Amino acid sequence: MRRSRLKHAGLAVLLMLGSWTAAGSLPAAANEEAPASAGLLKAMQDDFGLTRAQAEERLAAEERATGLEPAARRAAGGAFGGSWFDAGTGRLTVAVTDDASATTVRAVRATGARVRTVEHSARALDAAKTRIDALSAPSGVGGWHVDPAANSVVVEVVEDERADNDVQRFLDRARAAGPVTVRTVPKAPGTFAAGTVGGDPYYTGNVRCSIGFSVYGGFVTAGHCGGAGAGVSGWDGSYIGTFQGSSFPDNDYAWVSVGSGWWTVPVVLGWGTVSDQLVRGSAEAPIGASICRSGSTTHWHCGTVLAKNETVNYSQGAVHQMTKTSVCAEGGDSGGSFISGDQAQGVTSGGWGNCTSGGETWFQPVNEILNRYGLTLHTA
Repeated sequence: MRRSRLKHAGLAVLLMLGSWTAAGSLPAAANEEAPASAGLLKAMQDDFGLTRAQAEERLAAEERATGLEPAARRAAGGAFGGSWFDAGTGRLTVAVTDDASATTVRAVRATGARVRTVEHSARALDAAKTRIDALSAPSGVGGWHVDPAANSVVVEVVEDERADNDVQRFLDRARAAGPVTVRTVPKAPGTFAAGTVGGDPYYTGNVRCSIGFSVYGGFVTAGHCGGAGAGVSGWDGSYIGTFQGSSFPDNDYAWVSVGSGWWTVPVVLGWGTVSDQLVRGSAEAPIGASICRSGSTTHWHCGTVLAKNETVNYSQGAVHQMTKTSVCAEGGDSGGSFISGDQAQGVTSGGWGNCTSGGETWFQPVNEILNRYGLTLHTA
């Protein structure tokens, strides 16, 4: 990207690749920014209807919950039934099976988590989901995931197709695989790639997508945006690099090498809604935590984490291990950043709805992408 681009107030390349005067330098706004969570306060007030004090309190509570979750999981051991952040209490809730010993329950509570007793362990629920993953789902089934609060596998069915014979047969087979709860969704999920239009995207062929997170040597993004070997150009048509690895469906992730005068920095664009956000790590936020998304079409929007390890049934095929959120997105937002506080979470994959009427969006977790390709997240 050329320095002249900085003259435009609408600077909109998600990670600001190559947009400063020297490689590795940061913009003044980023250098002066407090921890990234502070930059989310305005968005949380707008999207969640919170006061500034309430937003600050929630972010602090989410950070505590994220930090203690690994210890609480270890304390629960084989009795672990899942965990989630409860916005009402501001605490992490950990489910343990009803056969857990009193010693185990005390150990979990000692971490600072609340305890809920459930019938099924997380291991049993994951096994049931794996059996459902092996089934062939009709188009009327949107996806399925383990819901620790419901202590079952939730199967989502498109509202208008619930009575469909193929859907009913799938549900019968799913129920035979383990504990299942059926919920309806307004529309089937789809990816958020888009044809070439104006704006500040990256392009591969006639597809427009959004950059996810900087890694050393390039950036990560969605796999459905391009196959391995495909060339990538920036907002100005200049060559950025090449898709070095890509997987879709089954997964929805990819990484692109960066060169030709472009470089990487640990920043997510706030699009003027919030200050541009520094990325300081990739600690995974719990279910129930607030999360925000940045993309080249609809810019900055926030919501909450609704589910993890969901199988999403796109028309192109099922994609596994996705995280579902209440954040909206639209075509061209694919590949863009999901961030919670200053922690990278994942890259936008798809969903349903839009940012006018609302909807839900899934992302592929960033740590899975880093591990798959042996990449290192570029952090501040």
